[in-house]
Amino acid sequence: MLQRIVMYLARTADFPEGSTARGYEIVAPLDAQGHLDAKAWRKERTRCRVRRFWAGEPDRIGQLVHRPGGSGGATWTFDYGDRAGEDAEEEGYHLNTHRFLIGEYVSLREHGGEPIPFKVASADPV
Repeated sequence: MLQRIVMYLARTADFPEGSTARGYEIVAPLDAQGHLDAKAWRKERTRCRVRRFWAGEPDRIGQLVHRPGGSGGATWTFDYGDRAGEDAEEEGYHLNTHRFLIGEYVSLREHGGEPIPFKVASADPV
């Protein structure tokens, strides 16, 4: 079953209180433990979307993509397809092991930089 997951920026050096004006909305299939479900993703890949919202910047809309290689044999990425080169994609940081449950922390690596923590605020059926 597809879930609409909303994550907000967690505490960082620049944002000690986190920020609800910075985050992601992801539509993705989750298994019973709250992990991304690659098998279900294959069946629903066209519906698996991501929206990056960041204060002062336009929203970026893209696809959730599962690719071979990387840690654990596969890598989850967000492919925006709106720019050439590395800016078109953001890589998850061990997304195959993170649980997308309310209150859990998930790290993303934007444009090859250091992992940035986000906190899951909601996960509801689509």
